[in-house]
Amino acid sequence: MSTADNSILGLKMPTDPRWADLASVSLEEILTDHAFCEQKAATQCITLIQRYADREDLVNALSPIVTEEWGHFRMVWAEMKKRGFVLGKQRKDEYVNLLLANEPKNVHGDEKLLHKLMICALIEARSCERFRLLSENLEEEALRKFYHKFMVSEAGHYRLFIDLATQYFDAVKVRDAWQQWLKIEEGVLQQLVPRGDRMH
Repeated sequence: MSTADNSILGLKMPTDPRWADLASVSLEEILTDHAFCEQKAATQCITLIQRYADREDLVNALSPIVTEEWGHFRMVWAEMKKRGFVLGKQRKDEYVNLLLANEPKNVHGDEKLLHKLMICALIEARSCERFRLLSENLEEEALRKFYHKFMVSEAGHYRLFIDLATQYFDAVKVRDAWQQWLKIEEGVLQQLVPRGDRMH
C-alpha cells in the first residue's frame, strides 16, 4: 500500500484524479507553485522554532526539516532551470489560507501549539497525496521518480508533526484535534475548484 494512501493519511476527501491531468499540462505553473510551497514550509518551521524556542524537542525535530524543505526548494528550482522555466511570482495559497482562517481564536499558548501542529501535519499529508498522484500519472518517467521522492518525504513530515503533538499533548486530545481538522479540511476542499497550476 502506498505511503500516500488516504486510508493511512486519514484524509477525508481524495483529490479529483483529473487534477493530475491538469497539472501535467501546466508543468511550469505547478513547479513554480511547488517551489514556493517548499519555501513556505521551511519558513513555517522557522516560525515554530522561534515561537516555541523553549521546547527543546520541537527545536531539535524541526531544525533539520528547515534544511530539508529548503533543499527541496533548490531541487524544484534546479528542475525548473533545466527545463528553461522561470520562477515567476509567488501566488496566494487559498487552501492554506482557508485552513488558517479556521484556527481557533482566544486559546492559550499550549492549545495554540496543538492546532498549529495539526495544520502543519494536514498540509504535509495533502501534499503527500498530491505528490503520489503526480508520481503515478505524469507521462515523463523522470518526473514520476522526482515526485515519488517528494511523496516519501512528505509522508515522514506528516508523521513527525503528529508525533510532536503526541509528545506534548494527551493522545486522545491529539486524536480528537486531528479528526476536527480533517473535517475542516474536507469543508475547505469543497470550497475550492481543482486547479492544475496549484499544488493545493
